[in-house]
Amino acid sequence: MKEEKKPIPPKFNIYWIYGGIIIVLLGLSLFGGNDWQTVSKTNISNFEKYLNNGDVSEVIVIRNKSSVRVTLSAEALKKSEHQAVVATNFLGQENIRGPHYQFEVGSLELFEEKLEKARNNGIIFRLEFITVENRWLDTLIGFLPIIIIIGVWIFLMRRMSGGGAGGPGGQIFNIGKSKAKLFDKNTDVKVTFKDVAGLEGAKEEIQEIVDFLKNPQKYTILGGKIPKGALLVGAPGTGKTLLAKAVAGEAKVPFFSLSGSDFVEMFVGVGASRVRDLFKQAKDKSPSIIFIDEIDAIGRARGKSNITGSNDERENTLNQLLTEMDGFGTNTNVIVIAATNRADVLDKALMRAGRFDRQIYVDLPDLNERKEIFKVHLKPLKTIKSLDIDFLAKQTPGFSGADIANVCNESALIAARKDRKSVGKQDFLDAVDRIIGGLEKKNKIITPEEKETIAYHEAGHAIVSWLLEHAAPLVKVTIVPRGQSLGAAWYLPEERQIVRTEQMLDEMCAALGGRAAEKIIFNKISTGALSDLEKVTRQAKAMVSIYGLNDTLGNITFYDSSGQTDYNFSKPYSEETAQIIDKEISKIIEKQYSRAIKLLKNSKDKLKQLAERLLEKEVIFKDDLENILGKRTYKTNEEKIEEAKVLKEKK
Repeated sequence: MKEEKKPIPPKFNIYWIYGGIIIVLLGLSLFGGNDWQTVSKTNISNFEKYLNNGDVSEVIVIRNKSSVRVTLSAEALKKSEHQAVVATNFLGQENIRGPHYQFEVGSLELFEEKLEKARNNGIIFRLEFITVENRWLDTLIGFLPIIIIIGVWIFLMRRMSGGGAGGPGGQIFNIGKSKAKLFDKNTDVKVTFKDVAGLEGAKEEIQEIVDFLKNPQKYTILGGKIPKGALLVGAPGTGKTLLAKAVAGEAKVPFFSLSGSDFVEMFVGVGASRVRDLFKQAKDKSPSIIFIDEIDAIGRARGKSNITGSNDERENTLNQLLTEMDGFGTNTNVIVIAATNRADVLDKALMRAGRFDRQIYVDLPDLNERKEIFKVHLKPLKTIKSLDIDFLAKQTPGFSGADIANVCNESALIAARKDRKSVGKQDFLDAVDRIIGGLEKKNKIITPEEKETIAYHEAGHAIVSWLLEHAAPLVKVTIVPRGQSLGAAWYLPEERQIVRTEQMLDEMCAALGGRAAEKIIFNKISTGALSDLEKVTRQAKAMVSIYGLNDTLGNITFYDSSGQTDYNFSKPYSEETAQIIDKEISKIIEKQYSRAIKLLKNSKDKLKQLAERLLEKEVIFKDDLENILGKRTYKTNEEKIEEAKVLKEKK
């Protein structure tokens, strides 16, 4: 037998009270007089007959409406011809007091003359002239100020409460209520840990937290305590929020989800009130999980850049959060999971053990993790059977999970644009190019001189990177404008855990190959090397002031991982040191520029040959470089790893 669902009573709404008050006031206004009495219609001929028979006791002339209301005498109401006007109205009362008849007159002056003649003939009746105002209009005008005041008040209260009409924080008087969305066993959350590809370490720790709440005795029986919080830290797009969605889908406990900005409000005390209400709801439904996305909105370190006192409200909110997470009367059955990509700006009190016991770092996926992510996002796509996922993973170094999802979606759009029935390898390569470089602009107007300069510039990049050991392997070179660039050389950077000095110098030399080629061929330089110079300057500055790779300054760094120097007006080094840093940066860049010029002078013929092929084809690939320059003598990391595997198998 199926249990019958009990009807859910309608929720109380404050607007019902407003509506009831307005209806009562309108009712009193409309039915307060005698306008509700029934009045029969007649004409002037019948009126003259009633008047001459002595049946009329009162005549009321309404001047502004040219109408007349007639009241009959008590003797006349007993006559059979007038019985209809005494009928019971909708309130159950008989119309005895009148008026009983009503009719329209054409000319009031002629009608007044007839009444005077009747009086002169000895007929007795009461005559009155009145002006009737519009009752509805008067009522509306009377209540208009009240309606305006109520409307303005409702508008202001809705603005104070965040503007929403639904949810716990949207009603009037609920300004301090939490805006968290509740997910529980009755909520259909389809994301599970199976949908989270890669991130094995982070996923394992998150799964353990879910298991804490499902089987707490397994851990507490040994004397352990359930952790109070876990902080997900990582670059944008690495899957922090996706992990939280998986927790909501896997956990069999209530899951409260909201953003750090949901606590922020323009009114004093609202943020702290919402924190209290959030933890109160979570404790009432404990064991439960609270997920705060982008916690840096309220978790920034206190006392920084607080010149005007504008951060007081945010700091009050943070203080309340600290108290709720680890203070007197804290309920250990509530676990807080937070996510941020700015862990360096968070307050130290928020990061300590006892609040966020675990900090889970969600890094960019490596090669194997990118394969798993591609498998997840390729499921809904119609791809060719021969699609090589390993190849796609190798072509996307440094891509986050969100970037890979974007690549898969963009490839499907490109295939559909070309009227293909399935998504192929080239569609994915075009999608990667589209995301990295932007949209192709084949119709962009470029003069022959500019096109030749661009060709030599990109050929210079290609040759220098081909000749250097530690430069990234080249994939293709194009002089087709794409995005903001007029040409591009595509590389496949190796995935390194550490970077050595010679590797950084080779990359800088390859980046300066374009400007060096312009100098050798045209003996002129152009503004086309702006992005190259920006990249090189950033790398040289990092070598000198961050990584300690400069012999002059030695093993010293001015990098502050806590982020506190961002709020200081002074530099962490003296003016004398600043001059040394500037000189060393310039010295490194100029040395690599001279090195690039020397390499290209030795290969000037090949530079011209490659540039001519670029002008002819507009796009050249690795095979074209091998035909001109020969095979690359240096081995990539992947080739070295493969050789090591082969040697190991032989042994």
